[in-house]
Amino acid sequence: MLYAILAYHVEDEILSWSPAEDAAVVAKVIEVQAPLRASGHLGPAARLDDTQKARTLRGPGPGIVLDGPFAETKEQLLGFHLVEYDTDDEAIAAARLLRQVNPSAVYEIRPVKLYVPADGFGAAATKG
Repeated sequence: MLYAILAYHVEDEILSWSPAEDAAVVAKVIEVQAPLRASGHLGPAARLDDTQKARTLRGPGPGIVLDGPFAETKEQLLGFHLVEYDTDDEAIAAARLLRQVNPSAVYEIRPVKLYVPADGFGAAATKG
């Protein structure tokens, strides 16, 4: 079985770190990731950019784009897609395509600040 481990933190605390403090934490995280990656247990890992840069697509039809991550508490994160585009508008267009086949979903579109590529799992890997 695959798991998503979502890292929650007080954003203001992270933003208060100096570049050196931030780099030290990232280095420690990468150090912890190394054996997980080597053993084939670590897939893609991403650090999301500031929440104020997030956009949320919701509502009927093509939906409306709102600034910020405004998923309601009754909604849970059930999956994610990593996509590469040059602009927010292109990423929002991709979310609209996903929404066409899953219209009851709410999609938060967020820039990724740090991406650590994975070595494994494959396209359809399952563990369990």
